[in-house]
Amino acid sequence: MPDQLLHQPPPDAPAPPPSEAALYSREKMKWLIQIGVGSMVLLLLLFVLQKMGRMRDHGEREIYNNARQVGMALFEFETEYGHFPESSTVAEVKRKGGSLLTLGGHSSNDLFAQLFAAGIAQSESMFYAKSKASKKPDAIWNSDATVLAHGECGFAYIYGLASTGDPDTPLIFGPVIPGTTTLDRKSNDGKAAVLRMDNSVTRLPIDSSGKIIYKGMDLLDPRQPFWHGKAPDVRWPK
Repeated sequence: MPDQLLHQPPPDAPAPPPSEAALYSREKMKWLIQIGVGSMVLLLLLFVLQKMGRMRDHGEREIYNNARQVGMALFEFETEYGHFPESSTVAEVKRKGGSLLTLGGHSSNDLFAQLFAAGIAQSESMFYAKSKASKKPDAIWNSDATVLAHGECGFAYIYGLASTGDPDTPLIFGPVIPGTTTLDRKSNDGKAAVLRMDNSVTRLPIDSSGKIIYKGMDLLDPRQPFWHGKAPDVRWPK
């Protein structure tokens, strides 16, 4: 019988214990797998957080950019017609632009419609301010029923102002919940976008009752110095 067969273990003999090198190799492999899985989870979490941050940043940038665009349109309108949109400008806007829109004045939607009738505004999207009752504008504005329809406008408008006034005076603000006189505190990270008479857009907190707070008071409080003791005439979105 060959010598090597004499040293063969019996078939039912238990396997020899793994060597220290084998144990170390197994532990190292487990450790590498755990690190790999953990890294994949961490990368996935970072990707999700980054995407959420981008979405939030986009939503916040949108309202401020929209407010600036509305501001530029309003100042262009004032340059051409001598006033910001109001009842006294309707006839001249219709005469110059030939618009068949009614151009009322009860809501900010109605007054902003003058910007379309004058050929200054070419898109409804800049009047959008995301809130729980808003909807994306449909780019249809050729009739009273379609121009800035309910939900497409989220900015309130202060009626009867002039650019020669106090530079700090608010001219428009949002996001206002369409059909209400309340700002949506759950949108835009609890902040309001306020366009001032100097054409700057500032970010102010919205309190639990849906009011904009400026220097410890409601922005619309007549005691604010830029109102000179008189309550502002706010036209709210329909």
